[in-house]
Amino acid sequence: MSIERFLTGITPSGTPHLGNYVGSIRPSVAASLRTNVQSFYFLADYHALIKVEDPARIQRSTLEIAASWLACGLDPHKVVFYRQSDVPEIPELTWFLSCVLGKGVLNRAHAYKAAVDKNTAAALDPDADVSVGLFMYPVLMGADILMFNAHQVPVGRDQVQHIEMARDMAASFNHRYGPHFIAPEAAIEENVATLPGLDGRKMSKSYDNTIPLFSSREQLQKLISSIVTDSKAPGEPKTVEGSAMFQIYQAFASSSETDKLRQAYANGIAWGDAKQLVFERIDQELAPLRAKYQALINDPGQIEAIFKIGADKARAIATPFMAQLRHAVGLRDLRAQDTASTKATKQALPVFKQYREADGQFYFKLQSADGKLLLQSNAFTSPKVAGQAIASLQTQGASALAELAGLVTLVETSTEAELDEALLALREAKAESKAK
Repeated sequence: MSIERFLTGITPSGTPHLGNYVGSIRPSVAASLRTNVQSFYFLADYHALIKVEDPARIQRSTLEIAASWLACGLDPHKVVFYRQSDVPEIPELTWFLSCVLGKGVLNRAHAYKAAVDKNTAAALDPDADVSVGLFMYPVLMGADILMFNAHQVPVGRDQVQHIEMARDMAASFNHRYGPHFIAPEAAIEENVATLPGLDGRKMSKSYDNTIPLFSSREQLQKLISSIVTDSKAPGEPKTVEGSAMFQIYQAFASSSETDKLRQAYANGIAWGDAKQLVFERIDQELAPLRAKYQALINDPGQIEAIFKIGADKARAIATPFMAQLRHAVGLRDLRAQDTASTKATKQALPVFKQYREADGQFYFKLQSADGKLLLQSNAFTSPKVAGQAIASLQTQGASALAELAGLVTLVETSTEAELDEALLALREAKAESKAK
């Protein structure tokens, strides 16, 4: 039975809170125990440099996050648990990938576009305060994933674009230098719990409304007591819909416990009593983990030793793979004799098929190299106009879909990433043909 690789990165930019625990740490630790899966968990400290300028905060956050994952049950003997900066092959691969990825792909990255839109709205230079690190963030993430040829990358819907970009990078490199990378898939976390914070909004460091995961028992009780509630008095029925208290309790309690609290709400439980109930239930789960966490925080050398072991395991994969990639692109010992072609073996190409239907109208479709239908056009009155649409797609890639809205349709079983991959293959084949 084949082994699948799962990879998850955590950026050390702050102190873990209850929302991180419920939405990421707890389910990821459970996932790491599955059989026939090789799991990679890493502290993405290079990524932290993009958003955090305080070195002490990055160091402290790395310690706190590592201690949190280990205290919550992540077994470094069963997974590859490492610090991104301990694997120098990752930034080297980032450069390789940046040389095969079109700048236009990065122009469409959500974070970069958001920064440009914000600057434009403020009548500033579009790239004001936009670092190259922010612009290149998707390439570094692609290197994180492709270095270990991860099959599945658990992400929320807002991160799917990064996985599609990693697929673009893999396809571009494979097209130039032969098959080296597996195209990763996004394991979309549809049911990830999102906890409300102290003020009812999503628990987030941005809102300063978090409950740190490993607060002391006294601090945890104080924070839960400060959760915003309505003004209903004891004895008045209370609704669970929209209740931050109830949502937080539900994330920790069993279904029977949740039903009891729901009934208590209906019976008019006092908010003070409800908060005490919530506090005791959360502390019941976290108290034994808190003791492990504190022991790890007090012994950073133990975590460093774990990272050392993880780095050795990660580099046992990354170092020979990077040597293979260096050879593929031509960074070789000059004494080495290689009679093989420096180009990848010629592969079948995607194809545009133009045709005329019985209605007298002109149509076209795009099929992938393996015959999968990717794109279907609507009717055109002349083959010239249809050809102009094809030319736009070949030149601009998937970004042309916006200007061709109503004229062409991406089929339901295909993605923009697959379309970009196919169109890129056609552009590169055309460029190679011209160069000969």
